Amino acid sequence: MNLLKRLFILILILFLSCVDTTHLKSQKSISENELKFTIEPPIAKIIPDTLQIHGVELIDNYQWLKDKTRTNPEVIDYINAENEYTKKMLKHTEKLRETLFNEIVSRIKETDLSVPVKIDDYYYYTKREKGKQYWVYCRKKGNLKAEEEIVLDANELALGYDYFYIDELKMSPNHEYIAYSVDTTGAELNTLHIKDLKTGEMFEDTACPVCNVVWANDNKTLFYTTENESGRSDKLYRHVLGTDTKSDKLIYQENDRAFYIWIYKSRSREYLILTSGSETTYEIRCLNADDPPAGGEFTIVQPREQGHRYYICPHINEFFIVSNDDAKNYKVMVTSTENPSKENWKEFIAPRDSVSIDIDVFKDYMVIYERENALEKIRILDLNTREEHYVDFPEPIYTIYSGRNPNFDTKIFRFTYESMVTPYSVYDYNMETREKELKKHQEILGGYDASQYKSERIFAQAEDSTMIPISLVYKEDLFKKDGSSPLLLYAYGSYGDCSDPYFSSIRLSLLNRGFVYAIAHVRGGGELGEEWYEQGKLLNKKNTFTDFIACAEYLIEEQYTSKEKLVIEGASAGGLLIGVVTNMRPDLFKVVIADVPSVDVINTMLDTSLSAVEWHYDELGNPNDREYFDYMKSYCPYQNVEAKEYPNMLILAGFYDPRVNYWEPAKWVAKLRAFKTDDNILLLKTNMSSGHGGASGRYDYYKEVALKYAFIFDVLGIEK
Repeated sequence: MNLLKRLFILILILFLSCVDTTHLKSQKSISENELKFTIEPPIAKIIPDTLQIHGVELIDNYQWLKDKTRTNPEVIDYINAENEYTKKMLKHTEKLRETLFNEIVSRIKETDLSVPVKIDDYYYYTKREKGKQYWVYCRKKGNLKAEEEIVLDANELALGYDYFYIDELKMSPNHEYIAYSVDTTGAELNTLHIKDLKTGEMFEDTACPVCNVVWANDNKTLFYTTENESGRSDKLYRHVLGTDTKSDKLIYQENDRAFYIWIYKSRSREYLILTSGSETTYEIRCLNADDPPAGGEFTIVQPREQGHRYYICPHINEFFIVSNDDAKNYKVMVTSTENPSKENWKEFIAPRDSVSIDIDVFKDYMVIYERENALEKIRILDLNTREEHYVDFPEPIYTIYSGRNPNFDTKIFRFTYESMVTPYSVYDYNMETREKELKKHQEILGGYDASQYKSERIFAQAEDSTMIPISLVYKEDLFKKDGSSPLLLYAYGSYGDCSDPYFSSIRLSLLNRGFVYAIAHVRGGGELGEEWYEQGKLLNKKNTFTDFIACAEYLIEEQYTSKEKLVIEGASAGGLLIGVVTNMRPDLFKVVIADVPSVDVINTMLDTSLSAVEWHYDELGNPNDREYFDYMKSYCPYQNVEAKEYPNMLILAGFYDPRVNYWEPAKWVAKLRAFKTDDNILLLKTNMSSGHGGASGRYDYYKEVALKYAFIFDVLGIEK
């Protein structure tokens, strides 16, 4: 802001303070809006730090903000100063935030139950209670009319913690013990706990940091994986209930720094399955779940081969294997459990160029998940008769995903269905009779009418003529295709993950104010199969960014919105996308929301002590290689901040985030403050008691959303 403008506002404030302002009530919001521009943002000090790589000198003036210990008082003071600045700048939105929070809460059933899942003689379910942040884990024995037993009450366990998250939660085969892990900071350093459900007592057996936990069939042997100092899960231990975890036996250690390990039990309960996996390559070992007392060892299924990803689904005396060997979108192979190596595999389902597949296996049926042209399908195959059929769905654009299906010998397959206008519905599908039974339909309080909303799938043309799908939704009576509607455009576009069109009761706070909500299915995601993913990774990564820009331009061209009404949002790797496109086309967007954004990719990818860096080499490339370094540097948001005008921006971070460390967004904001030439708002809000996923409690999460929405509405001039 120039000096004359600042001086004018200060004089105005002094003048108003000396006169009777009772007749100026209608001007209150204007005065507050002017007042907020007199609040000075914190300015990070400059301490030049130079890195020489490939003959290139990288000067980083804000490297001092990187503190892995998270204890440097100077760094904490700066982060707190940014938080205080954000608080002051958004103080005038407090009433709006309260309105939004109450609005969001008013649509949900604050006291609610999940659909029970029957395992052996028990029905397991979770419930939420009004006013409480966390789930209560419950069960009933015999039938649903039996007396309720509280297995775990996360609300009681969370007392005294600002952050609380239960990760692993595994019941012993005899249902007498439960093993679970807890994170109390957001740093994902989970501590293992074991509870005796007969007595309610806690075992002294604990371990940290634990990633996965699985029970053997003897009800006393557990296997768990741990992570090293960089956050990579690399060791598997065997533990016997009631013994000191310090004496636990190390069963397996993964030494390749690009590989993580994880363990789970097959649906048949016959095998413990240990996977070592990088971004591109898997290797699987298995052990009969009855063997641990006898000291059985994990045996390898197929040794790792670069680029070969596979996983196994045990059946009766055979393994079904989903593999990408000469099959980009995967195929299904089958082999005997006695001879599981690749030379013995036989093709069971052939690959298709345009259809990606995944499977679930039951005793008599195989569920085949297909994805074609960004649309999901479910195919049911009878393993005895080889008859097959597709499950019908009522809408042209929707999302489906498997529910909890722990039982092997069953004809019932549970799945969840939703769309951008249809709240999620849980179905039990009889694979024999082909009948669907609705078990639960998400209830939206306040009279939600799906017929008032419209969902569309449109396509934008990218620079190379590729057609990019966009899923969008709006309230029909509030939408005019004349460029006057505000629009929030979201995307992720990395790791082959799919951003499927889903329902959100929270999103109604946008739609009911005339917003269009859109998801850009850009390359780098997996919506159109493996080829779609590969076109947005490594040396093709820029397609992710230019696809997003093409989608934004198309939405403006087709008058779904305008530049002055366009809001963009992305999180984590999606935050990388948001950072890049904001540098490339700052003129195209009015508001930018970047959640835990990965924006300092060069510096992060050069520090192998950080979590998952070498795993990311297969996604973004290794900057120690000059070709990848140059390419990465050409788009890295932090490296490409320039002296120019930027949109209004709200950047959110988690202080204990181990995936996108707090200093990435902090450094980015510091550099933007130093370079940007506009008077637009730039805010950084760091949650000092959370990690990558933000607040852990549901009400705290709703407050975070209310803050984001209030920022957007404030910039766009939406008062209520």
